[in-house]
Order: sequence, then structure tokens, then C-alpha cells
Amino acid sequence: MKEVTINTMTYNETGNSEQNSEAFYEQFIGAIDIPFYTLNAEGKLTFYNEAAADLWGRSPLLGNDLWNNEFELLNPDGTMLEIAASPVAVCFRERRPVTGQEVIIVRPDGSRRHVISHPQPLFDNDGKLKGIVNLLEDVTAIRQAEKKIREYDQHYNTMMNSVEKKIEERTRELLRRIEEQEKNEERFHRMVEEVEDYAIILLDKDGLIQNWNRGAEKIKGYTEQEIIGKSFEIFYSEEDRKNKVPQTLIRKAATEGKATTEGWRIRKDGSRFWGSIVITALHDSKGALIGFTKVTRDLTERKIADDKLKSYSAELEFRNTELEQFTYVASHDMKEPVRKIQLYASHLKSSPHNQLDQRSSDFLDRLMKAAVRMNNLIEDLLAYSRTTSVEENFVPVDLNEIITEAAASYKEEFLQKEVAFVAGSLPMINGIPFQIKQLVDNLINNALKYSDPTRKPIIKISGKIVSEQSVPNVPHAGNDKYVLISFCDNGIGFEQEYADKIFGVFQRLEVSSETTGSGIGLAICKKIVQNHNGYIWAYGEKNNGARFDIYLPVLKVKES
Repeated sequence: MKEVTINTMTYNETGNSEQNSEAFYEQFIGAIDIPFYTLNAEGKLTFYNEAAADLWGRSPLLGNDLWNNEFELLNPDGTMLEIAASPVAVCFRERRPVTGQEVIIVRPDGSRRHVISHPQPLFDNDGKLKGIVNLLEDVTAIRQAEKKIREYDQHYNTMMNSVEKKIEERTRELLRRIEEQEKNEERFHRMVEEVEDYAIILLDKDGLIQNWNRGAEKIKGYTEQEIIGKSFEIFYSEEDRKNKVPQTLIRKAATEGKATTEGWRIRKDGSRFWGSIVITALHDSKGALIGFTKVTRDLTERKIADDKLKSYSAELEFRNTELEQFTYVASHDMKEPVRKIQLYASHLKSSPHNQLDQRSSDFLDRLMKAAVRMNNLIEDLLAYSRTTSVEENFVPVDLNEIITEAAASYKEEFLQKEVAFVAGSLPMINGIPFQIKQLVDNLINNALKYSDPTRKPIIKISGKIVSEQSVPNVPHAGNDKYVLISFCDNGIGFEQEYADKIFGVFQRLEVSSETTGSGIGLAICKKIVQNHNGYIWAYGEKNNGARFDIYLPVLKVKES
């Protein structure tokens, strides 16, 4: 009986193994959630799995397409990567493995994926290069998570203004059938031997370990001699074994075909790592269970990053809640003494028994005006504290109706100042009606307040549907549509350098001593827009008007 040993797995070449070989390797590879492909010596694709096709965003033609057809490669910093400097090109040219080089793949739809490439050259017995097998590790989710964490840390250190949601993306499954059995068996076993970032283990029906690759030794710490023949339960904590977690997973895989989980696992030295595990049942040609494959990824760094992000998010939410409660209570308690000031001042002013000289009467008028300004400020502060986003309050909102109502409420002011008001047709959005009304009202009021006294005011409101890619200064992760609403006026304007400052609470540009306001109106506008998952930008030119661009998600019509 002749034995063939590949990696650390030994198989007897018998008639039975020949019958089951194709099914066995097909199922074995089908359990691996790893994009990989093979090339011949000419650089043409001879095999790729569905995970690779999903990663590329296309399905190349085998035997015809070169590995670099229709691909644009970038360096991790986003700069162009010359084909000659790519991992596969280096592997071809220098006839050596290229391990761990990260590149960015630009897919046909323009989206980008961060991958770590592990090309390995394949040689025949004469040392002649036969081709290349390449394993791709999709680290897009990790890079995006790292970017989010860096952004969050920056925001946290500057009053924790926002927290980006964690980005997590699971790799896809289902591998294609191996077409040429002998060649693909050799390629597959060489691939498994070189993988170091995934623990790929074969278990028998009872969960006993049958093989051990380099990735398993790197992640778990055991050598092949130490672990072969032992139960995979050794990787689980005492508590997990007591709760029968390993048995539950293997039973689920046997009955449902696959079991996936994440959790803390134990290395040989007793240290813990956060593993992402996929256990898949293997069957013979008659459907009988013959064992399991177990693929483990070490995601400890991602777990630590996720936990840190959750902690920051919870702390920020708690502080924001405290701030809103404090603002509401403080503003509410300040209204009573202001009302008394107004009442007593009014009584002093109107009482016939009080003989006030001109100076005292002037001081009393100033006091009453100051009390009115204080009351307005408190009301604005209360409005700002109540401007929250509650998903249950979102309903379809007709922007045209909102703008018509708002314009009607300013009829007297429009007539008095001879305002030219023009509003175009706008689509429906999903929003909180009273907040959208407040948003429109504040922007019209802002245009009136900062109108140029030397010319007749013009207020124009226009709108159109734009793609997500048209929204400036924000990351684009999808193909959603937005309605762009532009509020334009020919007022006194402002210097563009103050475009961000005007959205702050109590921020007012010193343009005129006669211009009144609390400095909260535009802050409320920004908060309302953020509540609706939108964006607002201000553009201005001194003495030449201002424009406010608002991007709000378009109402999605449900298909019947």
C-alpha cells in the first residue's frame, strides 16, 4: 500500500479514496472562507473560488483572462501601484513567495477592497515554474474599523462630537468545484501548508484532531506532535467545557451543516485570543457524516477595538443625555425670574403713581428689552435641548407644504421689506414634521435677519435629487439618494472662513449692533439635519449673500 503525505495529512491511495477524493477536497475547500486563485506560467487564471470572485466584484474567464485584467491596484495610502511592483508580479519575476504585502483592489464598480496578498510559486520536479497560487486576506473591515477608531479618538478628545458606528464585514462562503483533481489537490495542499493567519483543522466524527497546519500552530501554540489525536475541546475554557459549548457546536454542524461562533479561546500557554470559528460537516458520496473542518481566525485586535468603541459610545451617550437634561432644567428654572423681571418692570412703567424722570424711564426700557432678549434666549436654549431624534416620530414629509406654510407665516415681514421669495418643487422625505418646520423657519428668519438694508431682499429655495457621491466632505458607503435643498439670499453674507463657526451654540458674527438673535438658530438647524441623517453646509461672501445647502435622505418608496 502506497502512502502519499501532503502537509501533515496522510492518506492511503486505495480504491475507496479515489472514489471519495474529489468530493472530499471539494467539501474541504468549501468550508474555507478565504479568497484564492491559481495562475499558469503565462499569468492566466486557471482556477478561482467564489470568495475571490466576490472580492474582485467580477468573474474572470478561466484560461483566457490574465490575473491583472480589468484591475487597478493601489498602495495602502491610495497612490497608484505599478503592476511590476505588485505581489504577484514580484512572485513571477523573482520566483519566490511574497508574503503579507497589502494592496488596494479597485473593483469594476469603483469600490475598493484592502487585501493582504500571499502569492506562492509552484514548480514541477525539474524546478520549472508551473504557475502561482495566491491567497487573499480581505482586511477591508479591519482597515475601516481602524480608521473609525482613529476618527473617534480625535472627536473624543475634542468634546466627543460624534462617534462613527463600527464597521464589520464577514467574509463570504461557498467555493467552486475543483475541475482538475490531481493538479488542484497538489495546489490545495500547498496552499494549506503556507497559510499562517488561519487555523485550518480536520476533525473526525468525534471531534478528534486529524491534521494541523502552520496557522493553527501560530494561533494556538501547539505543535503537530502535541495535538494530533486530541479533542478540539482543549481550545475552550473550563467554563465553556462545563457548559458543553464544544459539543453544542459540533452537534449543530452535524445537523445543520455548519456552525459559526465567536468567543475567547485558550492557547497552549494559557493566554486567551478572540476567535472567529466556522465548523462545517463533511459527508461522503452517500451522505454519511465523515468528519468536520474547523477554520479559526484570530480577531483579538478587532475585538479589543470593538470593545473600546462601544465603551466610548456608551460614555458619549451618557454625557450627551446629562448635558441635555442639564440644559433643559437650567433653562426652565431661569424662565421664572425673567418673567418676574418683566412683570415688575412693566408695572413700574405703566403705573400712574410712579413719576420717573427721562433717564430712569430709559433705563427701565432697556431693562424690559434685556428681559425679552433673555426670555428669547432661554426659549431657544429649550428648543435646542428638545431637538432630538426619535425613530418612531419619522413620517413622510412634504417639503413643498412645509415651505408654503413657513412663507405664509412671514407674509407681513415679506410685504414690509418687499421680499422676493421664490421656491421650487421639492420631493418627499422621511422626517419629523415639527423639526423640519423649525429648520425651514429658522433659515427663512436668518435670511430676513441678515438682509442688506440697501437692497430688496431675495430668498430662493431650490431642490433636486442627487447621489450620495455628490454629498461633499463625507465618506460614501452606498448608493443612496439625497434631496439637496439650497437656501440662497442676497443679504450681507459672511466671510467663508466662518462657515463652520456659525453653526455653534451662541455663535453670532458681529455684523451689526441692530441685528438681534440668540446665536442658537443655526445650531438648531444643524442638529435637526443631523437627526435626519443629513448634512448641512454654509457658503458665503461678505456683502454678497449666503447659501445653505442641506442634504436629506430621499423617502424610499416600498415596493408592493
